[in-house]
Amino acid sequence: MIRRTLLMAAAVLAIATSALAQAQVKYVKYEAAGGAAGNGQWGVLDGDTIRDIAAAPWVNPKPTGRTKKLAEVKLMAPAEAKKVIAAGLNYKSHIGQASPAKYVGLFAKFPTSLIGHEGEIIYPADATTVHYEAEICVVIGKKAQNITEAQVKDHIFGVTACNDVSERAWQKADLQWFRAKAADTFGPMGPALVTNVDYKNLKLIGRHNGKVVQETETPLLIFSIDNIVSYTSRYITLEPGDVIFTGTPGVTQAMKPGDTFEVEIPGIALLRNKVVQGK
Repeated sequence: MIRRTLLMAAAVLAIATSALAQAQVKYVKYEAAGGAAGNGQWGVLDGDTIRDIAAAPWVNPKPTGRTKKLAEVKLMAPAEAKKVIAAGLNYKSHIGQASPAKYVGLFAKFPTSLIGHEGEIIYPADATTVHYEAEICVVIGKKAQNITEAQVKDHIFGVTACNDVSERAWQKADLQWFRAKAADTFGPMGPALVTNVDYKNLKLIGRHNGKVVQETETPLLIFSIDNIVSYTSRYITLEPGDVIFTGTPGVTQAMKPGDTFEVEIPGIALLRNKVVQGK
């Protein structure tokens, strides 16, 4: 009887430990509101309290013991990207009657394009047609070089919402999408980087000035997140902190200064940014 009781207790503990290991954790990167710009501080978001950690979360850092209130900080993009890779034309609803490509189409944004939740999207003074693109992005947590699709889940640290802001006139006119996709502030993401997310079954919603204008689910991706990451890793070594945008659905429209755009992954993230006129 005692042995049976001990075995049952051990089984319960194992289940509880496994559940705890799979629990979602929300990590944020921030700087003090009104303070000087810097590299940012990482922390675990617990309600409206941030519990600081000593380094980026994918290195398994220790807690510092310091806390901050969420309302007291300015959130940054929850990444430490050396590279920002993006997939284009990756929902059937976005390509219309065109035939899907044989392999995922990729382009690069720059780390300097990344901003956080409530950060301002700058509408460049010489821009004419700046569009929103609600997307889901993933952040790499483990070096990935020529990995298989089955290995991808072990290399993704977390998931969050993002907006692949795009200047359509420049996109059509320029040799490459250097400024059309990668201008400063053209890559909002956040608010938090969330772990243990089933990224194969997520819903995505985009709202322009509060109105739903984009809506889809990740099973409708032409090239899955596993495929995107695996394919990218064949040619480019992905490093911890790197970011991959995965594509936008439907028909996008222009924004103007004063507009707001929200990207929601229900239960995971709600990203909000305002458009402001550049000089």
